[in-house]
Amino acid sequence: MDFLAENNVCGQTLLRLVARGNAIIAELMRLSDYVPQVFRLETKTEQQKYGDVVLDFTYFKASEGFNKKIEDSPALLDIDDEIRESHSSILGRIYAAFESIHRYVTDLNNFLQDLSEGTFIQRTLENIFTNEDGKQLMCEALYLYGVMLLVVDTLFTGVVRERIIVAHHRYAGQKASSDINVDDVCKLLRSTGFSSLPGSRRPPSYPEDYFRRVELPSNYLSLVLGHLRSDDIYHQVQAYPSPEHRSAALANQAAMLCVCLYFTPATLHSQTAKMREIVDKYFPDNWVLSYYMGMTVNLIDAWEPYKAAKQALNNTLEVSNIKEQASKVKVKMNKLVKQTDQLLAEGTISESRVLDHSNRILNLLRECNVTLRWAMLHAATLQKSGGEGNKRCKAVRDQVVSDMQYTPMLVFRLMQSTASLEHDLSQTYKRLIKEKSVRWDRYRKEANEQAQELSEVFAGSRPLARVAKNDRLNRWFKDIGEQILRLNLDEPDAAGRKIIQLIQALKEVKEFHGLESSAGVVQAVGDVVLALQALVKVAGVTEDDMVTLSLISDLSYAWILVDEYTPIMQSAIKKDASHVARMRAIFLKLSSGLDLPLLRINQARSPDLISVSAYYSGELVAYVRKVLQIIPETMFGLLAKIIKLQTEKIKEVPTRLDKDKMRDFAQLPERYQIAELSHSVAVLAEGVAMMETTLVGVVQVDPRRLLEDGVRRELVSLVAQILHDGLTFSTKIKGNDLYKRLTLVGQQMTGFRTSFEYIQDYITMYGLKIWQEEMSRIINYNVEQECNQLLKKKISDHESIYQSVAIPIPKFPPMDSLSVNFIGRLVREILRITDPKTTVYVSQLGSWYDSKTHSEVLSSSVMAKVESSISTAGLTGVDKLLAFLIVTELQNLVHEIEETCKKDSAVREVVRVMSPQLSPNIHIVAQPLRQYVGWIQRTSRLSAYVIDRIMRVGQMQVLRLHAANRLNSSCKFDAKYLAAALNTMNESLMVDVKQHYADPTRPYPDNDGVLTSELSIFLEWCGMTQPLDRIYVTTRPLPPLSFVLLLTVITQVPKIHYTKSLGGLTGIKGSEGIDGELMIVGLVTVLRQFHPDHTLRFIQLLAQYITSHTAHVASSGGKTVDIPHEAVTGLALLLEVAKKMSVSVKTLSLYVPQHLLAAYNG
Repeated sequence: MDFLAENNVCGQTLLRLVARGNAIIAELMRLSDYVPQVFRLETKTEQQKYGDVVLDFTYFKASEGFNKKIEDSPALLDIDDEIRESHSSILGRIYAAFESIHRYVTDLNNFLQDLSEGTFIQRTLENIFTNEDGKQLMCEALYLYGVMLLVVDTLFTGVVRERIIVAHHRYAGQKASSDINVDDVCKLLRSTGFSSLPGSRRPPSYPEDYFRRVELPSNYLSLVLGHLRSDDIYHQVQAYPSPEHRSAALANQAAMLCVCLYFTPATLHSQTAKMREIVDKYFPDNWVLSYYMGMTVNLIDAWEPYKAAKQALNNTLEVSNIKEQASKVKVKMNKLVKQTDQLLAEGTISESRVLDHSNRILNLLRECNVTLRWAMLHAATLQKSGGEGNKRCKAVRDQVVSDMQYTPMLVFRLMQSTASLEHDLSQTYKRLIKEKSVRWDRYRKEANEQAQELSEVFAGSRPLARVAKNDRLNRWFKDIGEQILRLNLDEPDAAGRKIIQLIQALKEVKEFHGLESSAGVVQAVGDVVLALQALVKVAGVTEDDMVTLSLISDLSYAWILVDEYTPIMQSAIKKDASHVARMRAIFLKLSSGLDLPLLRINQARSPDLISVSAYYSGELVAYVRKVLQIIPETMFGLLAKIIKLQTEKIKEVPTRLDKDKMRDFAQLPERYQIAELSHSVAVLAEGVAMMETTLVGVVQVDPRRLLEDGVRRELVSLVAQILHDGLTFSTKIKGNDLYKRLTLVGQQMTGFRTSFEYIQDYITMYGLKIWQEEMSRIINYNVEQECNQLLKKKISDHESIYQSVAIPIPKFPPMDSLSVNFIGRLVREILRITDPKTTVYVSQLGSWYDSKTHSEVLSSSVMAKVESSISTAGLTGVDKLLAFLIVTELQNLVHEIEETCKKDSAVREVVRVMSPQLSPNIHIVAQPLRQYVGWIQRTSRLSAYVIDRIMRVGQMQVLRLHAANRLNSSCKFDAKYLAAALNTMNESLMVDVKQHYADPTRPYPDNDGVLTSELSIFLEWCGMTQPLDRIYVTTRPLPPLSFVLLLTVITQVPKIHYTKSLGGLTGIKGSEGIDGELMIVGLVTVLRQFHPDHTLRFIQLLAQYITSHTAHVASSGGKTVDIPHEAVTGLALLLEVAKKMSVSVKTLSLYVPQHLLAAYNG
């Protein structure tokens, strides 16, 4: 029975295990990019903030103490909740990958245990190694476990691993249902002390102690190492028949052996004979190897601590041997580059050439790939190849570079020409194999027809000069024709032998029958022979040639090293954009490396196939993007010159132009420069289009899409840089400097946008669409990141709908302690300039004035300036961030009121006393001055906090009103049909909602909430919102609220007064830091978050305060008494609140006497 047959339980179990091993490694590589930054604790700030919450395995020694420390500190508790909310999902996934390593080795041990116990009938550990597939899988199972350990230790530093495991255990340990104990995972993956950072020292007995953490049967280890040492388990030597290529043929097996040797360190330390045998067979001419998907190891460094291994390798590392190998490679490279270039210079390899010289071309490619492998691995920088801190590695590498006269350009040329030749040969092979039967039939028919013609010539029916009739030859050629027709492609060996016999017979018939005298007969016989020879060649093209080609063209060892040649690739493309088409061959050659990790997954029909192939394909596509990004970079470099010419030199042609001024506006030299630059841009775009649509792994790469993504990427990078540099403020800046900053950014953006629209036709893209989409994405992402610091659950980059892997939005370091990026800096700068403590807002003018000098600091046009500078998307982003800041302020305000009313006995007592004394039945408070002042004094701390928050909320609400107004007017001017449609839609929806609540039998118009949420986004972008009517936070009932707000307002009444000239409340002194308009708006916003009963209760209490003061003054005064200041200011405030809260005059008259309202209005 076939070992890999579906009904072979033993084989399938082992195959699935190996497939899982490849999938685990891919998952580890994928997740290494998503480790939350807080778990690295790289900066002092991070260590101070998160150090007490992000813990390593010391946590397990005193878990109760650590937990208590966190629980006792509100600050640490908040940080802990923030980490849990933000990162628990990714922590769970990383921990699952860690756990799967332990599960893998446990399952491997269980499989070996089952083998020893005879669970699999007729299968033992020893006889599995006698089966080819079994031997390969048993070796791979151990090798992949070793690779997992090395990968996890390289990509996840030991202390980071520990922190992730501890965090997962704390946040989900109790809930997580797993058959593997967390202690086992901790034992396997505790920190080894290893670090991949430059300058780090290798820990003692590393990695052998690490590999010994889970014991594996010694007989299994012995068998694996024995077979890897002595056998060619993959039969690679068949693809590399030359003895000189032996080490390249066995390179993958050598990598497996190197990893597996760490499981038996005794071999490395003391078994000199075995190590000598290994080095002589696998490493006689090389010492740098790739052990998995381009991850390399330098044996000089890796075997440094092992006596036997180091001693065995010394022969290879003799100066004379290194010089010999390097010199040989130098000579070969120059020779091979010429040969491959010559073949490629003659055009695409023709089918006839492949049929005639297939073996020679394959031999040339073998030589190319062996040379390329040696050069790339041994001349690579030590940062990439390993052994960076090892002096001997540096000395050997320097010698290789010197003796080889290493030039990256030559290696790149060899790689490019080899890849191109392989691609052309592969395409020809595919075509020949596809058309094999058609060609066979055609050549067989041609040979038969030629033989029949000769038969007819000798029969006398077809006259030919100087040829007599010959019945015997007539029958012979007829028989030959019939034999040719009987040749069968399904039996290539028999057909081949028969064809050789026929060719020999045809050659002999000319000699024995003296036919050389007739040129016509000789020609005809020659045509039959040529057709038969073509049949031999056609039959000789098999799938084996394709397999051999794929084996020798493997470039998986350079999966990481190829990045060293990226600058050379880019400079070649920059010089000549048509090079992109040739780069395609390199990308295809790199994609062949995907076969290695996917082979077993595919054989096992594992569901992991899609995710693993998508990961590696995505990595390769990312590299393709990186290489080709030079084209958009160059384009935008040219675009910068176009921008400069258009903004600084080219004059705008007026609609009417005098004839004598035409020469001035012609500006021919400048326009020629623009034309030249535009042509260069078009040439670059054309270069990308020359690269055909390519399947890279499982991802289809469309060159046009690739170019568009590249253009978007460069656009995003440059625009983000402009916004970052332009919107950076100093605390000394006043309003005018803000305008200057916005004007400067606006000019840069306008020039950029104009020129981008100008070149869109040359690169055949929708420039305006790209501009608007990317501008919106940049703003939304930055708003999201700015809002992150206000949220407990952070949105990571990989979770963000605005961030992209292909077109990443750059992140810049914060410029101040409060803001994360430019949008935060802009909003906080506007808030700083309009600070109510130093400015006064005049609602009739929509402007802010300095409270001391009365000079304007910010006009009503500020939002128009923001929009013209950073677009509608930018203004919407400002509005959105202001909304988030309001939410934060309101949450803090409500929380403070709740906590103070619970914990502060003085406040609690005041509220308890006020409630009965200000009950609705008592309309007038006796001696209001003494009563109210007494309450105010006892709640002064809370009142000061509340008024500060209310003023901040009012300030931001007023800014939101300005933003909404600007957005709405822009929408009506620039998109009047959209504005009308949205308005109608909004009104219709509101009518339907009201009808539903009036009559519940009518259906609710939006049960799933999709329509409302989508419509609200449009309304926000078009400014069709009412910020003062917005519910920002969900609140619980808060009975003391109306009393707290009343006392807060009363504390401010002596500081403000009603000014007729401004039509509102302003500060009396101007230095009190109180702005009546902002206070009212903030107060209304706070009341809007609660049930309307709170509003009515507040109005009632304020009206009671007004009437009480009026009555008190009236009772103590003479015949004519003016309305007291408290009553006038209170009425002004009451009427504004009522107006903004839509409380009717009729309702007000229930609480305030009509004559008082009349007197105030008079």
